[in-house]
Amino acid sequence: MSSFIVRPARTSDVHGIRDLVRPLAEQRILLDKEAVTYYESIQEFVVAEDSAGNLIGCGGLHVIWEDIAEVRTLATAPQWLGKGVGKALIRELIRRGQDLGVKRIFCLTFEVEFFERNGFSVMADQSAVDPEVYAELLHSRDEGVAEFLDLARVKPNTLGNTRMILNF
Repeated sequence: MSSFIVRPARTSDVHGIRDLVRPLAEQRILLDKEAVTYYESIQEFVVAEDSAGNLIGCGGLHVIWEDIAEVRTLATAPQWLGKGVGKALIRELIRRGQDLGVKRIFCLTFEVEFFERNGFSVMADQSAVDPEVYAELLHSRDEGVAEFLDLARVKPNTLGNTRMILNF
């Protein structure tokens, strides 16, 4: 098996990230984003790179509030599925979240079993934030925040995925 590393994403990785996401967006597993969105949030991303320098995975961590962040755009190249790439990416994103001071990380996913194996659980309580925080988050223009808040403008759930959360 080939080896890989996980490292912070660079602006030069945006084309590779989009190449990883595109087939999943076509399958309606992930949402496709414009290149400018990736450039604007590149500091949130980590990538997995094989020994030849090819991008084989990516994922982002987007802080929503003082104590909560979202895993976004977690993707692994098909030939690398089941080889630990996703696990390495999620562990790095969790570590980054801890470093930033968040206490919870959530995701919207079809890969329920993967996230359960990595400590996440299905959100039983859909109101994961206090009413005061909820009121503040309503001011966000971010569609991911709107989905997290279960706002009508993103209903039905764009992709039909499951809300999961990790508390630490």
